Amino acid sequence: MSPSPSSSAPTKRLLAEERRRLIVEYVETQGRATVDELAGRFGISAVTIRNDLEQLARSSAITRAHGGALPAAPASAHDTPLNIKETRYHSQKLRIGQAAAALIGDGETVILDSGSTTVEIARQIRQMKFESLTVITNALNIALELSGLSHIRVMMLGGLLRGTSYSLVGPDAEQALSKLSADKLFLGVDGLDPVIGVTTPDPLEASLNALMIRVSRETIAVFDASKLGQRSLSVITPVQQLHRVITDTSAEAKAVESLRTAGVDVTLV
Repeated sequence: MSPSPSSSAPTKRLLAEERRRLIVEYVETQGRATVDELAGRFGISAVTIRNDLEQLARSSAITRAHGGALPAAPASAHDTPLNIKETRYHSQKLRIGQAAAALIGDGETVILDSGSTTVEIARQIRQMKFESLTVITNALNIALELSGLSHIRVMMLGGLLRGTSYSLVGPDAEQALSKLSADKLFLGVDGLDPVIGVTTPDPLEASLNALMIRVSRETIAVFDASKLGQRSLSVITPVQQLHRVITDTSAEAKAVESLRTAGVDVTLV
């Protein structure tokens, strides 16, 4: 018996979302792509591809061009929604998430900051065999990723919800965090400039992130290489306060050397 339309709809929707994520990744890797090229690559009609590109352009995941698409404009100080961030540099974020999760020891307490890279760490944690682990987070989506696992204790910070990042910030979040301590902090960043430091668009997020650093024994910044050299509104910390950076192999050698000169252990994946 063939499935009813209602039962097949979720599968079709997931396929469309996955295809659009792969389109963004392809456009960013190649620098540009035509409608015909994408239609051939994914084995679908040009009409469907045009619809995908229009949807992606409306959410700023790509830039629509005549006959195809270009990568989205570089991120600036504005706060990009998390669902858009997750479409960008996904394969790099996956590798970073795997490398970061491998650093976590059984029985540890770790902080996972909000972000499109830190959620990949949470997804890796779900697949790992820990006897016990405590995860502190201010991110709703990360808490949901780790829910329902008997060996993982999730501690959610309260506070003001930021819709763009699914994160909780503000005095209530800071008050809850000030009573805790952690072995490792995995810090997601919007920009890292060797001179200015680690930055984020939101002042409340920056304040909470700075406290995360203070209550953690080790701070590990996780981000794709596009964030190197970028600056956002609020400074979280100078780079000298970072113990380790995990980023991808496309990082500029000069920026990597600047971090290492500042005493930061840099891992490229």
